[in-house]
Amino acid sequence: MKVKEITSILEEIAPLQYAEDFDNVGLLVGKNDTEVTGVLVTLDTLEVTIDEAIEKNCNLIISFHPIIFSGLKKLNGSNYVERVVIKAIENKIAIYAIHSALDNSFEGVSAKISAILGLKNTQILIPKKNILKRLTTYVPIKNADEVRNALFLAGAGNIGNYDACSFSVSGEGTFRGNENSNPTLGEKGVLQTEKEIQISVIFELKNQVQIMTALRENHPYEEIAYEIISVENSYQNVGMGMIGELPSSQNEQEFLEFLKQTMKTDCIKHSALRNKQIKKVAVLGGSGSFAIEAAKKAGADVFISADFKYHDFFKAENSILLADIGHYESEQFTKNLIVDFLTKKITNFAIILSEKRTNPIYYL
Repeated sequence: MKVKEITSILEEIAPLQYAEDFDNVGLLVGKNDTEVTGVLVTLDTLEVTIDEAIEKNCNLIISFHPIIFSGLKKLNGSNYVERVVIKAIENKIAIYAIHSALDNSFEGVSAKISAILGLKNTQILIPKKNILKRLTTYVPIKNADEVRNALFLAGAGNIGNYDACSFSVSGEGTFRGNENSNPTLGEKGVLQTEKEIQISVIFELKNQVQIMTALRENHPYEEIAYEIISVENSYQNVGMGMIGELPSSQNEQEFLEFLKQTMKTDCIKHSALRNKQIKKVAVLGGSGSFAIEAAKKAGADVFISADFKYHDFFKAENSILLADIGHYESEQFTKNLIVDFLTKKITNFAIILSEKRTNPIYYL
């Protein structure tokens, strides 16, 4: 298999369009058409990771965090980022990063934490905006069902728990082809009036290419009239963090002990205990202080994330328990998630879980 074939499978669970604007995801080092000998999955790509890939005959590294985050102005090995990139290039190892594309996936980082904690009835905590678009096109009445169904098959018309969603309006369209035209209906140079259906469908940004292909292949006109606009609505199946419920309530002390053991962390920093039961749990892998207010608004009893600063804990305001379990600890199961997904999709190929520690933080 080639690099692009493997990464396209991974993008089924985490399309790159889901990534945040600040992020650097996708193929960072290497070529898409390289034949892959093996895949090593890691949370971070360090020099020891490159060594492990060489040892295990893997020439593609799937890394959660991008080794190249901001632009490189030189490449002389003066820091760990440059040394990793140089070593990867020298050994013809490709590096692909997925980061916030997987963070925003309904089956991604926060979903994995939720599963580890046994949460039920999970939902996205902060639905992502600018993911949805609306396509409007105009079709002769006799072709409307064919075009509409083709758009549905390509992924258009999915809204939350519903599919095949569209809106149609009847009307009259007019057009006149010039001498270079080849009209399906009417004649060159003659004004044509046609009974048409206006079809509007919502779709996810990630499906735009296949939806436009379906439109072109199934629309009868030589020139297709259509418009695509961005929709400001949030999309409940894509976004940061998750919120769900424990199978049964726990007191705060019991829950923190359960959290420490389950998430395999040596330290939990938390806000003041409120002497209340924990039932509704919000989680967000990685740096999640930006989501504190969202967790409170959603009615969470506890918000689990990482990298809270001193003043972030004041935001608890006795209305929620804040639990910082550590950045690495909150994302540690992500590489297992990636391996499990790829192994199910590619049954006859070496997908290897990295055994190297990449957590830069130690506890005394």
